[in-house]
Amino acid sequence: MPDFTLRKTMLFIEDIHHDGGPVQTPPRRRAAILALVRNPFAGRYVEDLQSAMDDLKPLGLMMTDRLIEAMGGIDGIDGYGKAGLCGEAGELEHTALWHVPGGYSMRERLGEAKAIVPSSMKVGGVGTRIDIPLGHINAAYVRSHFDAMEVGVPDGPRADELLFALAMSRGARINSRMGGLEVADVKGLDGLR
Repeated sequence: MPDFTLRKTMLFIEDIHHDGGPVQTPPRRRAAILALVRNPFAGRYVEDLQSAMDDLKPLGLMMTDRLIEAMGGIDGIDGYGKAGLCGEAGELEHTALWHVPGGYSMRERLGEAKAIVPSSMKVGGVGTRIDIPLGHINAAYVRSHFDAMEVGVPDGPRADELLFALAMSRGARINSRMGGLEVADVKGLDGLR
């Protein structure tokens, strides 16, 4: 069993009242939680990585629970996303360890979430920032929920660390007006529409 020792977590909360147009009441909330963990695969090639995803499931659930709390509860959460950032001694594939523990933790806690959890992955040094893509939880084609939240940690990831991130949102982009599938028209059957 690999050891993903947790060094620290950080929580970011944004309440967006307006974006150059009319004020929105209540404001749109976006929040993200980040965790820095030791990368047990740093500096070496390991063929079988997939089984290590199970070891990260408790981290995914803990981060999801804290994120839901930061959002003020589950009610109204209709956007989500995840990201992984690997320090320089790792490889991009190590960030893919987050797909199941990050994505499925949010889907499990949010209940009826049908859409795939948007994801981004990257390798970078200390202070590198990453965009967490956001999309609607039940229908990938809801344009009003296409968004991203940029996050980073000043002292990570170190060369032998992984940064795992989750994000959630409540509501469409402020003053969204680009058409496409509207939230009221979501069927939520296949995760697309």
